[in-house]
Amino acid sequence: MLEETCQKILDCAKISGADQADVMAVHGTSISIEVRKQALEQIERSDGIEFGLRVFKGKRQAIVSGSDLSEASIKLMTERAVDMAKAAPEDPYCGLAKKSELVAAWDVDELELSDDQAEPQPEELENQAKEAEYFALENQSVDQVQSASSAYSKTKIHLSATNGFNGGYSKTSFSTSCVAIARSQSGLERDYDGDVRIFKRDLRSPEEIGIRAAKRAVSKLEARKPKTGVYPVIFDERVSSSLIGHLLAATNGVAVAKGSSWLLNRKGTQVLPEFLSITEDPYRKRASGSRPFDAEGLETKARKIVENGVLCDWTTDLSSSRKLELKSTGNAARAVTGIPSPGNWNIALTQGEKTKSDLLNDMGCGILVTSMIGSTINANTGDYSRGASGFWVENGEIQYPISELTIAGNLLDMLKSIIPANDAREYVSRVVPSLLIDGMTIAGS
Repeated sequence: MLEETCQKILDCAKISGADQADVMAVHGTSISIEVRKQALEQIERSDGIEFGLRVFKGKRQAIVSGSDLSEASIKLMTERAVDMAKAAPEDPYCGLAKKSELVAAWDVDELELSDDQAEPQPEELENQAKEAEYFALENQSVDQVQSASSAYSKTKIHLSATNGFNGGYSKTSFSTSCVAIARSQSGLERDYDGDVRIFKRDLRSPEEIGIRAAKRAVSKLEARKPKTGVYPVIFDERVSSSLIGHLLAATNGVAVAKGSSWLLNRKGTQVLPEFLSITEDPYRKRASGSRPFDAEGLETKARKIVENGVLCDWTTDLSSSRKLELKSTGNAARAVTGIPSPGNWNIALTQGEKTKSDLLNDMGCGILVTSMIGSTINANTGDYSRGASGFWVENGEIQYPISELTIAGNLLDMLKSIIPANDAREYVSRVVPSLLIDGMTIAGS
């Protein structure tokens, strides 16, 4: 159905006067359940089709989106899109891929992006959420469960363009989560656990999720403010991927082309220790970041972004690659409401040989960061500042929880000194282990 819908919209766009056009259609089905005090708190279900049409008039482009697939509505929207494109400013870098640039073939089944079993019944999801809540409340220090939820979704995506590209695929998602609130004489603390998988059978049990959410909340009770100073910091595996995320944002072709990246002019230079690399693999099985092709119909490829510590590639779509006079890396991402822009697929940082406990012993005295809030990152200089909480460590052992602190440094210096553990989860889209950084400024009491 989506393929026919896309073709109908393209045909109408050409009749309306578009020189070129592409259209993305998405059929999404989802259901989510939330429980509280072992009673159904909320249930949501959605099922519908959305589409986004991008049209070109010369070197001008415009995009419209909608969900009404009647012939009258499609005709009106395509005409409106063409009129908008005529009035848009010229962009010398916009335009569809050449036919020779399009991916020739792909194997969606090889990626295992969709669990083809029947959609779970609401009662099944409700029971999973109730089970997670039950086991969280088994912990005597847990005062209440803020929320326990379970959800399922299936998304069908199809992309067609006047340059001849025509392809689609499906993705499924199963999830369970729990947010526990622990109480002590000094107050309340909350924390969570959850899991999201493409295949239901891979999902961690509600029991494990509830127990872990409770333990995490209880471990934060009686938190103190650390003294201001310079300390080594371990970023727990729960939050360490954010550091690599800042590096990836700085390699984005749009930021580089605008000159607003703190990695500008650093391609070919060392940005990580020489024993570390960052790889991107869009072909990992059962990984949410896998793609058979990008949002412009180009082939996705496994590649090295950083190799042996040296930055070796930007991340580009067609527009940014044309600005940089490079070949697109096949990283165009897109929602139905926007034009393509560069995005990353599955990312992995080289894992170390030591466990997190080994890193704690090596650190001796310092801070283990387990959660962060807010973010102040200077896109031009890489200056870094974030609110955080976690644990104070002495003699390699966790002593007590800490909160209301700010960690600061410069990403260029921080990333060059990271020491990785070996505890990264292999199934997530960003595989990044716990990371030790020696000497960060901590603002506390």
